[in-house]
Amino acid sequence: MRSSVNAPEATLDAIDLSIMWDRLVSIADEIVTTLVRTSFSTIVSESYDLTVAILDRNGKLVAQGTRSLPVFMGTAPRTLAHFLERFPPDTLNPGDVIMSNDPWIGTGHMFDINVMRPVFFGNTIVAYTMSITHLPDVGGIGFGATATEIFHEGLRIPIIKFLEKGKRNELVVDFIVNNVRIPDQVLGDLLANVTANQVGGQMILDFITEYGLPNLDQLSHSIRRSSEKAMREAIEEMKDGSYRNSVEIEGVDGPLSLGCQARIEGSSINISFDGTDPCVRQGINVPFCYTNAMALYSIKCLTIPTLPNNAGSIEPIHVTAPEGCLLAAKHPAPTGGRHVIGHFVTPLIFGALAQSIPNKVQADTGMMDLMTFQGLHPNGRPISELFFASGGFGALQNWDGLDTIPGPSNMAVVPIEVWEANTGTTIEYKCLLPDSGGPGESRGGLGQEISIRNDTGSVLTAFSMANRTQFPAMGLFGGLPGRPREHRVNGQKVHPKGRYELAPGDRITLVEAGGGGFGAPKDRSSDSIRADLREGYVSSGAVIRDYQQDV
Repeated sequence: MRSSVNAPEATLDAIDLSIMWDRLVSIADEIVTTLVRTSFSTIVSESYDLTVAILDRNGKLVAQGTRSLPVFMGTAPRTLAHFLERFPPDTLNPGDVIMSNDPWIGTGHMFDINVMRPVFFGNTIVAYTMSITHLPDVGGIGFGATATEIFHEGLRIPIIKFLEKGKRNELVVDFIVNNVRIPDQVLGDLLANVTANQVGGQMILDFITEYGLPNLDQLSHSIRRSSEKAMREAIEEMKDGSYRNSVEIEGVDGPLSLGCQARIEGSSINISFDGTDPCVRQGINVPFCYTNAMALYSIKCLTIPTLPNNAGSIEPIHVTAPEGCLLAAKHPAPTGGRHVIGHFVTPLIFGALAQSIPNKVQADTGMMDLMTFQGLHPNGRPISELFFASGGFGALQNWDGLDTIPGPSNMAVVPIEVWEANTGTTIEYKCLLPDSGGPGESRGGLGQEISIRNDTGSVLTAFSMANRTQFPAMGLFGGLPGRPREHRVNGQKVHPKGRYELAPGDRITLVEAGGGGFGAPKDRSSDSIRADLREGYVSSGAVIRDYQQDV
């Protein structure tokens, strides 16, 4: 089967473009809905650790689901290019489904599966759909930061045909189900991806038929051209120059350094991560695909956050990193907990560009916290579940940071009732932490404290992947840092990237970090301080200490 790669020159008029563009985004969102409703794991059905992408026949990103994670921005086209190198378009057939979880061609770790289906109109490929979801398990030691090489982290699936002409490859199924702890959930999630891509393909065919389009080429060209123009205009509003920033963060054995240079030249931005420390022998290294995605997301936040993601919106942004550094990890470096380091790309860039656009940048966030729990449910079935919690959001100019909101991610929290039913554990309490948000003219968002008790009746293994434990969320322009994060087992502080065996009745407590403040605390209004006191966000002692005001 063959498809042309000739790009059209003509563009659609503004009204037609707006209508069809919105329609295409709605199709991507409907694929997300299908994925969520058919998945077996809570990491997809409740937390939305996923993305959906629609690409034209030339491999250009046209639309992305609005509930997609920022860390997947821009990864799908690179992944598709690798897929088509292994299986060229003229070797594909209707009903084929390609997949892989290779960290270096996907999203940075093996826990994300990339699933692609070509969309055929007759005998011609007119588009590709791709879905990406976090799998509940891939074998190995489990989702954590304790691996010392990639081979510890589980089953690395090469680029393969999961379905060929609509027929499932049962040998691939056998390889997977024999290497994971919860095969029913893993296989269920894989098939949910297959179903979602099938639904998406049919909706794309209905769309092009309804509008009398031979393919998506002209629409894709118009979307990308319009988006690139808008993005370049937004970048031109920034002050030209070269801006640097560096941060120290906690590793496993000691502090690590990340460096960044952002250079604005007219309508383009070049970002390099020179000055970043080399990879380490723990599972926190970041393949470049993830670093690139986080950098693209960061710039989008500072320019046109409402612009739908597509290839045109990222065209003016160029990202590089020294090979072998923490942000451009090489095989066989372990990458399971790559978010622990990778999420610092955003505050690193924000800190650099604060000199150019001080009114748009955000103080550091408390970031999200992920923990893996493995063991047996009281009914005897195996469990491998991911618990998600949020620190406080960083403050912005004239905006207090939101409480317990993740950044720079947008995963949702699994409802307590669902979590307890699925795991057999008990969440004893969740509460906001007064005084945890960084003081400032705008206050950082509050963190929270969560206690989880092992009521499974057997030993439960917990993997910590925490950051912000040694280096809190910093403030901007005189704002103060938020409270740092802690993990405790039975009341005792533990290593934030360790592996722990919880006996029946043991509890693990997550003390989530507060966001950084923005602007000098002395400039915060008395009305805002009184409101914080009334709501219990700050204590009277903190008002006296941090804001130098009488209560």
